[in-house]
Amino acid sequence: MRTIRIGAGSGFGGDRVEPAIELADRGGLDYLVFECLAERTIALAQQARLQDPDAGYDRLLEERMDRVLPPCRRNGIRIVSNMGAANPAAAARAVASVARRLGLAGLKIAYVLGDDVLSPVRAANWPLTDGPSSTADLGARIVSANAYLGVEPIVSALRQGADIVITGRVGDPALFAAPLVHEFGWALDDWVRLGRGAMIGHLLECAGQLTGGYFADPSRKDVPGLARLGFPFADVDEDGTALFGKVDGSGGELSIRTCKEQLLYEVHDPARYIQPDVVADFTSARFTQAGLDKVRLEGGGGSPRTDSLKVTIGYRDGFIGEGQISYAGTGAERRARLALEVVRERLDLIGVAISELRLDVIGVDALYAGPRGPHEPMDVRARITGRTASLQDAQRIGREIEAAWINGPAGGGGATWSAREVIAAASMLLPRDLVEPTIHWLES
Repeated sequence: MRTIRIGAGSGFGGDRVEPAIELADRGGLDYLVFECLAERTIALAQQARLQDPDAGYDRLLEERMDRVLPPCRRNGIRIVSNMGAANPAAAARAVASVARRLGLAGLKIAYVLGDDVLSPVRAANWPLTDGPSSTADLGARIVSANAYLGVEPIVSALRQGADIVITGRVGDPALFAAPLVHEFGWALDDWVRLGRGAMIGHLLECAGQLTGGYFADPSRKDVPGLARLGFPFADVDEDGTALFGKVDGSGGELSIRTCKEQLLYEVHDPARYIQPDVVADFTSARFTQAGLDKVRLEGGGGSPRTDSLKVTIGYRDGFIGEGQISYAGTGAERRARLALEVVRERLDLIGVAISELRLDVIGVDALYAGPRGPHEPMDVRARITGRTASLQDAQRIGREIEAAWINGPAGGGGATWSAREVIAAASMLLPRDLVEPTIHWLES
């Protein structure tokens, strides 16, 4: 039976490139997929694009392409990625430039536009799905709106001979399912196969999480060779059955237990995992250990896609000022708490307008507030974080922590501070017929 081998080249924007090189060089792949977008990534990228029309794509795109294009060209591997973020056109130009510099002429590069739906979002008042408000309440603070596209534009680009497909916002599993739809000719209303493709894509999309990354917990869940963690690939049959593996000799663990954790990761309802192409159903999935670091996946299904697409809105939500300073030795916690209280009072005295304020002693109560052991901590870090309406006020929060270095309790050190604008994310649903993907081309 014919199989297609798809490898996971990254699981987030800051992922390591070495495992992807290993896959491209030794993995025997047909496709290498780089998934690099989180919920707010595009909003931040849109912010960068406003300052520079050639910016707004993944910051590691050139480095990744520089390292993987030669082995991919040599081994006939096609690349699919959402590294285009807020600017797929500029990303495609960057890829073409890297390819020309490497002497790789004739690569067909497709880039997908149409996920940017800021205009239709601004044209009406839409309810938000993660709160009682609507887009009208956000008003001019909205800086971006991107719909989650499905497999169709990627499939179209592959059918037209694309060696590399660059997208913006796409449903993460769709990046992996699209090559399967293309290669096997799956119908776009074959809900069972599309559901299985979404399930395979969901397992691969976080890359190293399937092979022991984010899973490892010493003495409870030991993972060998974590420093040389290998990223996974899947050999997929035409019916949507898959055999997951990783490059021989690479580190990590690929097992039923790592697959089960990843299958449920970020999934609210395994019976109805809503994607742009299908509502996937994971409840009949069956994992079988098929050898060392090999897991077979069978089952799974789906039901018809929804009439709407999820849209992530990025909007300006004030500024965050933060300051930190460390204390060590006897009485470290008491001195840290005194420092925070002094800074809080000073911010009141100078009239800094703060809508939210958080005081933490890292190592004591930054994450968990509750019963503690009998021993006094000997090394803590004081942190103050506040939300403000202006950058100036956010900066003043940090500067007061810096001033506490010699104007606060004894023995402080390592003071740092920062101030930044907050781009928050909200979600809504947009009718599918208001979203029109288009495909554009470059050649190296």
